[in-house]
Amino acid sequence: MTTQPDTSTGNGTGTSGAGDPSPGPDARFATSPAPSWGPPAPTLPAEPVRPAAAPGAGEPARPFLHRAWRGRPEDPRWARPAFLVLLLATTVLYLYGLSASGYANSFYSAAVQAGSQSWKAFFFGSLDSANAITVDKPPASLWPMALSVRIFGLSSWAILVPEVLMGVATVGVLYAALRRRFGPAAGLIAGAVLALTPVAALMFRFNNPDAMLALLMTVTVYCVIRGLEDGRTKWLVLAGVAVGFAFLAKTLQAFLILPPLAVLYAVCAPVSLRKRFAQIGLSAGAMVVAGGWWVAIVELWPASSRPYIGGSQNNSFLELTFGYNGLGRINGDETGSVGGGGGGGGGGTGQWGETGWNRMFNSEIGSQISWLLPAALILLVAGLVLTRKAKRTDLTRGSFLAWGGALLMTALVFSYMAGIFHQYYTVALAPYIAAVVGMGATVLWEERGRVWASLTLAGAATASAAWGYVLLDRTSDYLPWLKWLVLVGGLTGALGLIFVTRLGRRLALAAAALSCAAAIAGPTAYTLSTVNTGHSGSIVTAGPSGASTMGGPGGGGGGMRGGFPGGGQNQQNGTGAQNGQQGGGTGGPPTGGTGGFPGQNQQGNGNTQGHGGTRGGNQQGGMPGGGPGEGGMGGGGGAGGLLNGANVGSAAKALLSKNAGDYTWAAAAIGSQNSASYQLATGKPVMAIGGFNGTDPSPTLAQFKKYVTDGKIHYFISGGGMGGGGGASSSTSSRISSWVTANFKKVTVGSATFYDLTQSTSSS
Repeated sequence: MTTQPDTSTGNGTGTSGAGDPSPGPDARFATSPAPSWGPPAPTLPAEPVRPAAAPGAGEPARPFLHRAWRGRPEDPRWARPAFLVLLLATTVLYLYGLSASGYANSFYSAAVQAGSQSWKAFFFGSLDSANAITVDKPPASLWPMALSVRIFGLSSWAILVPEVLMGVATVGVLYAALRRRFGPAAGLIAGAVLALTPVAALMFRFNNPDAMLALLMTVTVYCVIRGLEDGRTKWLVLAGVAVGFAFLAKTLQAFLILPPLAVLYAVCAPVSLRKRFAQIGLSAGAMVVAGGWWVAIVELWPASSRPYIGGSQNNSFLELTFGYNGLGRINGDETGSVGGGGGGGGGGTGQWGETGWNRMFNSEIGSQISWLLPAALILLVAGLVLTRKAKRTDLTRGSFLAWGGALLMTALVFSYMAGIFHQYYTVALAPYIAAVVGMGATVLWEERGRVWASLTLAGAATASAAWGYVLLDRTSDYLPWLKWLVLVGGLTGALGLIFVTRLGRRLALAAAALSCAAAIAGPTAYTLSTVNTGHSGSIVTAGPSGASTMGGPGGGGGGMRGGFPGGGQNQQNGTGAQNGQQGGGTGGPPTGGTGGFPGQNQQGNGNTQGHGGTRGGNQQGGMPGGGPGEGGMGGGGGAGGLLNGANVGSAAKALLSKNAGDYTWAAAAIGSQNSASYQLATGKPVMAIGGFNGTDPSPTLAQFKKYVTDGKIHYFISGGGMGGGGGASSSTSSRISSWVTANFKKVTVGSATFYDLTQSTSSS
């Protein structure tokens, strides 16, 4: 690899990384040896350290727009324009047809709506503005969306555009991280790979917490690498702050990459051992402060004057963090979750699909994230071999270890976790895979004169082509010609890479371009399919119909295609997918028709798998007392009401809206998705009994009776989550439902059933 000696790790003089003039921490040691994979460093007399000249010193000042377009003077002229084009293309891609997803996950959209109406709900992450119960996560990921809705009003765009901006920001941070050491080409490759990863295109257009988590994890690795570059404490502190805020987005998942990053910095940072451990301690302190301030306030706040902590069984955020959202995700023992506890563990089958070393490649997950995973693993090993003789503080090796360590640690945990696991969780891997591919491809290309380097490049290209063929063959009806194009193109490009030193410059570049195009063709096609389709509900997957199949509790392959385990509900993929809904209902945002979600159908059944499509926004299947059109879905504990909400008809909306201002809650419903649908449709607070699953013990029957006696709730909506109807008879929500149906007047609107809590039956 023909580079200038590496100043970013104290390896001589020259530039730090690819054209970055800022010297590394050990630039004063002008006689330090060059990396083993670079040319010998010239022996120069030691010079005193002189202050660096200000950028552009001695040159006429350039207009701001010229500087923004041209970029750093030391970069190639094409670098900054190409980067801006990448950001623009990512923005356009992710904004395309954004409103087709409507409110996306109505569970979080209802909390966003509540946060836009009440600052208390904003702070706690409450599901309704009257603050009955919170979402089952910390609220940080809701805050940007709630601010957007507060400014622009409630709409699909106001909710989802902040997620798009997080995706674009993640691409930008990834580019910046790689450009400093590996050059703009590496940054552009990584940014493009990330933007065109199917699960990234899904989740950066969706309102789950994973978009913010992916951004903050990328920022964390960037900060650690900057710390490895110059040894300044501020970068470790900033990394700790990023992890702390990531914790406030998705709790303990933010900590997955901490072990490899902490060990890496402790070993490889260019400062004394004592200072390294002191910096790690300061970083941990910053993390605790950034993530712990909110936790401390919530735990110290009197429980009687704050909302119940959703997802917990004793109204404690700490219990939620270390139980349902913590160790329970690893061992499967998740009290109050879908399917209960029980755990899977080891290899074989967990409650949420098959676990084991190959989980990221199987039919459940492979099409979401694994397109370039084989190539990334090959390039990671190659990068470490290439830098094996470099000094301890070598930044190139440190970068491979940072991104590669984050990739391996996260993939390992995902592969063996026996608790709740959804395909879209794998978006956390996308920046790591993209970074390793960008770094590895660039470094090996510069070393292509070595036989082993060109063979490794060819091997990575072959692996990508072969695996792309396998993934595309799993959806054989989707662009059936593409798999052959990928295979032939990839193998042809790999053959050219083997003999790259014998080819002229143009043919060598053509071979490299063909290999890259073949590698990225499959994920690009799946990404385009993803952005061309609306997604809604709790469980969503990227790619065309049939791209992801998952079995549910008790077994793999149990007939779920992008939906609830065991076949309760379908979202976007498989039978009962979202296909061409034409308006319908009034429960959706104003994106088409009378509030329906254009470009999608949501269909499911509380007990059986949905088939076919619906028009006019009707929900086929349903709940007791609720049929197509206005009732909602997933009756009596079925999966439909648990994972996807109801389509609220105009008559139901009018009923709940009438005199709603006279009550604290316009209605109450079992399960958060059910309540969220009515709240989003009416704009009025709707209490979610039992939280997301309907299994949280809030409110108790005594509390609910008091709310009714005090005239705080107008209607009870029949049907809902796991705790309703067909749920356990001893559950709080079941007791509430039984008490209501026995004592209050039933009101039927269309095919939806409500109970007027202001009118008792004659028998009661």
